[in-house]
Amino acid sequence: MLNSIETKSLSKSFGDVTAVDDISFAVKSGEIFGFLGPNGAGKSTTMMILTTLLKPTSGHAFVSGYDVVTQAKQVRQNIGYVQQETTVDEYLTGRENLLLQARLNHISKDQINKRIDEVLDLIELSDKQNDSVVTYSGGMRKRLDIAGGLLHHPKVLFLDEPTVGLDIQTRRKIWEYIKKIHIEFEMSIFLTTHYMEEADQLCDRIGIIDYGKIQVIDTPQNMKSAMGNEVITLSIQNSNSHGSFVSELNKIETINKINEDNGKLILFASKVTEAIPKIFKISSNLDIKINSISLKQPTLDDVFISYTGHEIRDDDSVFNRKREHAKMKRLRA
Repeated sequence: MLNSIETKSLSKSFGDVTAVDDISFAVKSGEIFGFLGPNGAGKSTTMMILTTLLKPTSGHAFVSGYDVVTQAKQVRQNIGYVQQETTVDEYLTGRENLLLQARLNHISKDQINKRIDEVLDLIELSDKQNDSVVTYSGGMRKRLDIAGGLLHHPKVLFLDEPTVGLDIQTRRKIWEYIKKIHIEFEMSIFLTTHYMEEADQLCDRIGIIDYGKIQVIDTPQNMKSAMGNEVITLSIQNSNSHGSFVSELNKIETINKINEDNGKLILFASKVTEAIPKIFKISSNLDIKINSISLKQPTLDDVFISYTGHEIRDDDSVFNRKREHAKMKRLRA
């Protein structure tokens, strides 16, 4: 079976800034694949290349088997694309918005009403279809946006930060619709997000991207399992033996990895009951005082920190989104 998406050494630069840096990955047919990373990591730039809105500086990308540069028309015929910013016209009704989208996608007249009824039922907006969108909530507008991307039955659906700006209850409702759409249309879905829980809940596989480079690609469960069964967080007093302490901790066989974050040591361990006594023994030998110790199950936050060395940078202000959107518009002009 062909991959739905495939990139080979894909790069994109804007002057001296490299937004996408030599990335290669493949999305299997029928899976939900997520790009997880902070704003400015290269997620949206990658998506804009895959949807033919930007040309790569170097490398190649294929969607549904078509080259995004030399076969852009065929790519567009096989994809749906839902942007971060809502594109619905709030002065039209929900159905009128979908009629406009259907015509833009050249859906035959004898199929338009059937397709619109189908997606309205799927996103549970049939009872609101004749209301002006100005009366819709943020979640309803996002659902209508997604519906517009489904009308022509695309093979691949691209969702750029599908729940950004929505409250957690609405966000979870959108997740339900995305899962429902995935099953109903049996399509591949490529989404970008900087929400850990969203990636964990929705995606079959995740690519962690930071500063334009892919750090790792795997299933959420495999990523967390690779960290170890438990995460041990240590807070210690400043000491001249700090370096020796970390060095000795690395010798404990059941500790898979050690990170330092905000003055704390984060240890990923496979057998905590064996590791903890050894940790205290080492601290005693080096005369290092442990102020606190805590245990928890590994999360995607821990995975992200492990591969990037920092927490996700959530600078998703309205100003930054508008500035980035304006920059992309100028570049495409």
